[in-house]
Amino acid sequence: MPDERPEPAAPTPRPARGINWRAAAIAAVVTVNLFLGGWFALDRLVLRDLPQVPDKEALWSLGRPPGVTFVGPDGQVVGRRGPRHGAPARLGELPQHVPLAFLAIEDRRFYQHGAMDARGALRALAVNLKAGHTVQGGSTISQQLARNLFLAPDQTLRRKVQEIALAAQLEHILTKDEMLELYLNRIYFGERAYGLTAAAETYFGKPPQDLTLSEAAVLAALPRAPTRLSPANDPAAAWARGRVVLRRLAEMKWIDQGLVQAALDAPPPPLARLAGQGEGDMAWAFDAAATEAAQRVGAGTPDLVVQITVDPRAQALAGDIVRRTLAREGRARGARQAALVALAPDGAVRAMIGGADHGASPFNRVTQARRQPGSAFKPIVWAAALDAGVRPMDWREDAPIRIGGWRPANYGGGYHGMISVQRALQLSINTVAVRLAREAGLDEVGDLARRFGLSGMPAHPGGSIALGAYEVTPLELAGAYQVLQSGGGQTRPYLVARITDARGKLLYDRPPSAAVPIYPTYQAAQMVQMMRGVILAGTGKEAAFGRLAAGKTGTSQNHRDAWFVGFTPQWLAAVWVGDDAGRPMARVTGGQIPAHIWRDFMSAVHKGLPDEEFAWFPALPPPLYVEEPAPPAPVRDAFGKDAFGQVRRNAMATAIDAADPDPVSWDEIPY
Repeated sequence: MPDERPEPAAPTPRPARGINWRAAAIAAVVTVNLFLGGWFALDRLVLRDLPQVPDKEALWSLGRPPGVTFVGPDGQVVGRRGPRHGAPARLGELPQHVPLAFLAIEDRRFYQHGAMDARGALRALAVNLKAGHTVQGGSTISQQLARNLFLAPDQTLRRKVQEIALAAQLEHILTKDEMLELYLNRIYFGERAYGLTAAAETYFGKPPQDLTLSEAAVLAALPRAPTRLSPANDPAAAWARGRVVLRRLAEMKWIDQGLVQAALDAPPPPLARLAGQGEGDMAWAFDAAATEAAQRVGAGTPDLVVQITVDPRAQALAGDIVRRTLAREGRARGARQAALVALAPDGAVRAMIGGADHGASPFNRVTQARRQPGSAFKPIVWAAALDAGVRPMDWREDAPIRIGGWRPANYGGGYHGMISVQRALQLSINTVAVRLAREAGLDEVGDLARRFGLSGMPAHPGGSIALGAYEVTPLELAGAYQVLQSGGGQTRPYLVARITDARGKLLYDRPPSAAVPIYPTYQAAQMVQMMRGVILAGTGKEAAFGRLAAGKTGTSQNHRDAWFVGFTPQWLAAVWVGDDAGRPMARVTGGQIPAHIWRDFMSAVHKGLPDEEFAWFPALPPPLYVEEPAPPAPVRDAFGKDAFGQVRRNAMATAIDAADPDPVSWDEIPY
C-alpha cells in the first residue's frame, strides 16, 4: 500500500519588513567616519610631509651632493672634487648587458609592474624567511629611486609607505626607460662615485659604454652595499657578488648562455688604480676654476663638469721645476715662494703653479698676490715711448737724474753715458726708463698699461711707474706681455673653457674670439726684437735655452720680488720669486732664480716643437741688434742740441719738474 503521508506544508512566509533607514544611516556614518579617520590618520602620520615631486628635468639634480668634475683640453677627466658624478650615461648608448645586469639583480619584473611589485615582495619574503636573514630585497627600482631622491634611509613603516607613494608619482611622470636611466645615474657605488659613469671610471678607468659583462656585473652588485662590497675595500667579496649577478642573468636567459659562462669561468676583471691620492699641483688650477665656475653659473648649481685649459703634463713639469729650483737655489737666499703661469698664444692658461706647496699654503700667488714688478714693467714704458715716436736706435743719456727729492739710480751704480734705447732695455737702465716715461707722458704710460690689462694702474701715476712701483699679479703681467707676443692684439688669459651640468646641458662656453688690436703691429715687432736682446746680450742671459725668445727681468726695491717674463711664438710664461711677508731676499734678481725656472720650464715644453718665427711678423722685420757700436762724439749745434737730438744732461735735468709729487724715494732700484 502506498505511503500516503502528507507532504510537509510550505513555510508560512514572513511579512516583508521595510528598510531600517536609521540603522543604514548609522552604518554609513560609521563607515565614512572610519574611512575618513583612517585617511586622516594616514595623512596626519605619513603623507602630510610627503616631499613634493618636481618635473622630470629637476629630478636629475634634486638632492644630489654637489660635486665638480674637471676635464682637460682634450676632454679627458683630470680631477674631481666632492662626490664623483661624471657625464650622464644614456640608456640607448649602453651595451645591452649593462642595464640587464642591474635589472637581473635588482628588479627582474621592472617593465611588468607598477610602483611596487607584490609578487616580487612576497618572493623576497619567502626567500628571506627560508634563509633566516635578508637575502633579497623587496623594493622595486622605482622605490629605490624614490628613496634616494627624497627620503632619509630610515627603516620604518612610515618611510616605506612614503616610498611607495613617491614611487607611484615617479611612475606617473616618467617612462620606464626614463626611470631606469635616472636610477643608473643617481645610485651610489662607493668611493664617492654617484652614477654609472663615475663608477665605471673610478673602478675600471673607462666610460660605461665600454664595460664588459663581468665589469657590469660587479657594478650591478654594488648599490645594495656600496661600501662593504666596494672593489677597493674587498675585491674578493665584490667579485663573489658579481658572480651572483652573472648566475641570475643565466637563470633569466636574457643574455647568450655562452657569454655568461665565459664570464663566470674568467678571472675577476682588473681594477683601475683608484684616483684618491690627492690633487697635487693641479689643485692650484682646480681652486681657480671652481671659483670661476661658481661665479659664472652660481654656487648652488650641483654636479658641474668644468673644462679647463691646463695641460696636466705642463703643470707637472712646472711644479717640479719650481720646487727643485727653490730647494737648490732659493732656500739659502731667502726665496721662500715662487709662482709660475704659462699661456698659450690665445690666452689659455696651460700651467698655473701658485706656490711651492699647495698643501702647506693654498694661497694662489698667480691670481691673488699683488707684487711690484720692478723692471719687468719696463716693456710697457718702452712701448709707450715707441707710441710717442721714439725708435729703438735713438740715443738717450744714462746719467744721474733728480725729480724733486727722488734720485733714481741704476742697479749697482754707474752710468753708461749715451746709450741707444734698445740697449738701455737690454741692460735695464733705470735713468733711461724714467726719461722715456716722462717723454711719453706718465698718464699715457698708465693708460697703455691699463689697455694691456694691468687694471691697477692709477689714472695719474707718479714717476715711479717707470720702474714698476705699482703692484700687479703674475697673471695680469703675463696677459700684458701677450699683447706683444700676439703682435699688438689683446687676448685675455682664461682658465675655464666650458661648463655643463649633470645631464650635459651647456651652461657656459667661452666663445672663440680673435685678439683685439690695441697696439701697432710693427711697434710690437720692434719690442719683440729689443726683448730678444735682453736674453741674448742683456740682463736675461741666464734664461737662454737655445731658441729665439723675448723676455724681461724684474726686481723690486730691496730685492723683495724677482721676476722673469718671456715668450716664444708657442708659449709665454711669467715667473715670480719672493717671500710672502715681503722680507728682502739675499740680492736675488730676476736674471737669476726666476730666469732659471723660466729657462728650464720653457726648454721642457718646447721639446718636439718646430723652431719658428712669429706668423704676424712684418715681411721686412725690424733689425735685431745684439751689440751696438760706441756712439759717435756729439756735435753741438747752435741750439745746444747734440748729434742725437738730445739736450745735454744738465739742461734736461733742469727741465724736469722739480716738484714731482711722486712719493717714492728709493736709493737703489735694481733690475
